[in-house]
Amino acid sequence: MHKMETASSVLPRSKSDQLETMLRKSSSRSALSEVECGTSLARKSNFNKRTPSPGSKSTHSRKHSRSGRLRLDGDEVSNSNSALSRASSGFSLSFSFAGFTVPPVDIANLRGVSDDEIADDLEANTQKTVHTEPTLPIYLKFTDVKYKIVLKGVRTTVEKDILNGITGSASPGEVLALMGPSGSGKTTLLNLLSGRLIESSPGGSITYNDQQYSKSLKRRIGFVTQDDVLFPHLTVKETLTYAALLRLPKTLTKQQKEERAIDIIYELGLERCQDTMIGGSFVRGISGGERKRVCIGNEIIINPSLLFLDEPTSGLDSTTALRMVQMLHEIAKAGKTVVTTIHQPSSRLFHKFDKLILLGKGSLLYFGNASEAMVYFSSIGCSPLIAMNPADFLVDLANGNINDVSVPSELEDKVQMGNSKNETKNGKPSPTVVHEYLVEAYETQVAEKEKKKIMAPTPINEELKLMVSSPNREWGASWLEQFSILFWRGLKERRHDYLSWLRITQVLSTAIVLGLLWWHSDSTTRRGLQDQAGLLFFISVFWGFFPVFTAIFTFPQERAMLNKERAVDMYRLSAYFFARTTSDLPLDLFLPILFLLIVYFMTGLRLSAAHFFLSMLIVFLSIVAAQGLGLAIGALLMDVKKATTLASVTAMTFMLAGGFFVKRVPVFISWIRYLSFNYHTYRLLLKVQYDHVPAALNGVQQDSGFMEISAMFAMVFGYRLLAYLSLRQMKPHAS
Repeated sequence: MHKMETASSVLPRSKSDQLETMLRKSSSRSALSEVECGTSLARKSNFNKRTPSPGSKSTHSRKHSRSGRLRLDGDEVSNSNSALSRASSGFSLSFSFAGFTVPPVDIANLRGVSDDEIADDLEANTQKTVHTEPTLPIYLKFTDVKYKIVLKGVRTTVEKDILNGITGSASPGEVLALMGPSGSGKTTLLNLLSGRLIESSPGGSITYNDQQYSKSLKRRIGFVTQDDVLFPHLTVKETLTYAALLRLPKTLTKQQKEERAIDIIYELGLERCQDTMIGGSFVRGISGGERKRVCIGNEIIINPSLLFLDEPTSGLDSTTALRMVQMLHEIAKAGKTVVTTIHQPSSRLFHKFDKLILLGKGSLLYFGNASEAMVYFSSIGCSPLIAMNPADFLVDLANGNINDVSVPSELEDKVQMGNSKNETKNGKPSPTVVHEYLVEAYETQVAEKEKKKIMAPTPINEELKLMVSSPNREWGASWLEQFSILFWRGLKERRHDYLSWLRITQVLSTAIVLGLLWWHSDSTTRRGLQDQAGLLFFISVFWGFFPVFTAIFTFPQERAMLNKERAVDMYRLSAYFFARTTSDLPLDLFLPILFLLIVYFMTGLRLSAAHFFLSMLIVFLSIVAAQGLGLAIGALLMDVKKATTLASVTAMTFMLAGGFFVKRVPVFISWIRYLSFNYHTYRLLLKVQYDHVPAALNGVQQDSGFMEISAMFAMVFGYRLLAYLSLRQMKPHAS
């Protein structure tokens, strides 16, 4: 006991008492049965419910690891040095958010904590996390940032200023909030700082550790959009696992990447909903706060140096929003620079921010510490006359609304001068005058001083500065790995749509109706031959229309996801395109098999295994060609309404030129039928069913079928090539 007192004297007295109490409790629980019956310490975030990741049974088995550590015998308790060293590791406050640590804080400066908190910290250190390279500190600086857009009218072209010379900075460990009313330029500034927009004015400057933006920074920047862009049919665990497999560096194994995804789930408190689908407009899923945390997890999984968030608290209640901001502070403590836009936070949220930028009509009204904002505005004569939320007060000022706000003497003088343009009905200055006064006050009193601070060199060595300007473009996985991951992700995401009961019912009901209408059709008579030809043409048309109108939605619906993932170099466009088009094939070919199994035998077509499978292959070829046309139209227009209209006209033209309705097509328009997959499919089906086309089918000349097959294969690859080139031309960061 004397040794324990000697060793514990290193710690504050309050902590040593708590440690002795904890160790005594542990020694009194000598019976193994008591430990196994629930004496293991429980962590606040339900780690005892954690399920092991695939292929790693011991990594995340928290319950067993805790119970094993609590089996302290008399020798371990008496050995005070080792006991205290293990306990003091819980006080190191090494922040392990997302698997990364920062240097420990001096133990003597820690506050007193309860026994429960000690237990939580002890257990937290038992977590096995996946460590990658340390967080590279990035100092973000921007001076005189301007941005304007060109509004083209019928006769005139007008330039509209969005940002007018914004200056500010953010350092590692800080949370910078961009605040202002709607339309003040918050999102535009955030996109400029993250490299998603190109600065339109040559006078401004945005630097990262005093270096200009480069493509290599994409791997060090996380961007959480305002809209939660996620696949609705994937679970939380699947979403983060696929992100880890694609984005984490190649130096990590697949198992380590999966473990990292599990760590993120538990660090963000998503363990209870990890097997729940994300959900969307028509699919029930997780809550809004959980969905926002999944979006943040998608970005912090790569240990970014810069994290940008666009309205992360929108749509959340005040308590959930407060937890979200607290989580951002924990992320920043790991050495990251966090920049977020905020519309109108509560007073508790406002005091959580380190730095604040207040925008109004694209101009800078304030930049500095958030805690000093009210002091600054009081110094220029603007202070609230009633108790109110500081955020409400600042947004009102940015809007030019000075109700319940003291009016500066300079503005009162302008009103008393009698200038009607600068007066409102109640005798107060107009919003325009208030805005001009605030801009002028900031430029004269604060702007120059802040610029001098920003122009000072970044306090890091030159080697770290050059790390952000590397021209190399790094990928988290090879091309084949990207293709494989995206293939299985697409298969899991779209199986719910392709194999929905609505679609299956549609195909089966159509097949049954066809089977009843052409029940045991007779091909020995002229009328029977014509009827069977009509059936074959309908099959070629149905499996030409169906895939087209399914495929045109592919790229327009995934445009937001494609933009988001390409902006961070998650994968190559070619890997995405091939995976996206091939993952549809197994799903697209399931329903035609059911269709032909019903129609072929009910209608009495040629009963032979060879003829049946040849007919099925022809239908498959038609589906793949038609799907390529739909992909090309969707990628070319990227608008569902326009694509649907164009696909309707194209499909109708191909059907009319298919060789059934019009036998003798005029020469000047006859070339259209060679572009029609309906035409080639119909001719091939006739060739399979009849070795020699009967004379009853006037106008249909049959040959070996080589021309039709060649044309179909040309369509399969030609339409897809057109779709790929259209995607290459699409702007990946359209705002």
